[in-house]
Amino acid sequence: MKRVLIFTDLDGTLLDSSYSFHEALPALDLTRERGIPLIICSSKTRTEIEHYRERLDNKHPFISENGGGIFLPEGYFDLEAEIVERYAVTTEEGYDMLRLGARYSDLRRALGKLRDKGFSVRGFGDMTVEEVAALTGLSPDEAGMAKKRDFDEPFVIDDNEGMTDELFSEIREMGFHFTRGAFHHILGNSDKGRAVEIVIKLYQNALGDVKSIALGDSPNDFPMLAKVDVPVLVQRTDGRHIQGHNVPNVILQEGIGPAGWGRAVLRILSGVT
Repeated sequence: MKRVLIFTDLDGTLLDSSYSFHEALPALDLTRERGIPLIICSSKTRTEIEHYRERLDNKHPFISENGGGIFLPEGYFDLEAEIVERYAVTTEEGYDMLRLGARYSDLRRALGKLRDKGFSVRGFGDMTVEEVAALTGLSPDEAGMAKKRDFDEPFVIDDNEGMTDELFSEIREMGFHFTRGAFHHILGNSDKGRAVEIVIKLYQNALGDVKSIALGDSPNDFPMLAKVDVPVLVQRTDGRHIQGHNVPNVILQEGIGPAGWGRAVLRILSGVT
């Protein structure tokens, strides 16, 4: 029998607009009862994800900052020497960490160069905790956690009318990648899909054949959804599903955020014995 793995985005997926997962509790309880690993894969920082892992009583690996880093609880997997060497695995603060993303200092320098070229961009590193809280709706404590970045920098564009496409072309020219949304992100050669693919292989090495499920709501989730057996898109706050994906066999689940998350997980797991 295949072991089940569930990968999940946080904002807008497992968490609603008030950062609650209450509507997903029945499905979360079932995953715990069945011993199903729930692997958070988010644009959030390690510190933010640790906060939600504590609230969820989650002890499984997680993926931070749009695939920039994979954090494995130390000893969770018996890592082969080839994996350790390929991903320069380091052990720190109770984790075996695989770095896939750019260094944060390089991303900060890239934003500075964009400003030098006349683009009015501001990253989280340019903002106070209060400014991040006001922009995101996070509490001051949560905004402070959001500023503790390692692999990815969220940013906003101020007063660049008609220059957005030019800005993203400049980011490509500088050798970086980006995601677009309410907050844009500049990052290195990493995405959620690459990280999920690595984690699936680690589980396969440890457990044999697995059935992978992933749930998301945004364009930065598309690479993750493309790498799993059962991809799910939940509805966004406007009641619609995000457009523009090319993920085969994606399930367009009714229900906004955690409501849709819970329905999808319960339905999928009802067919898994």
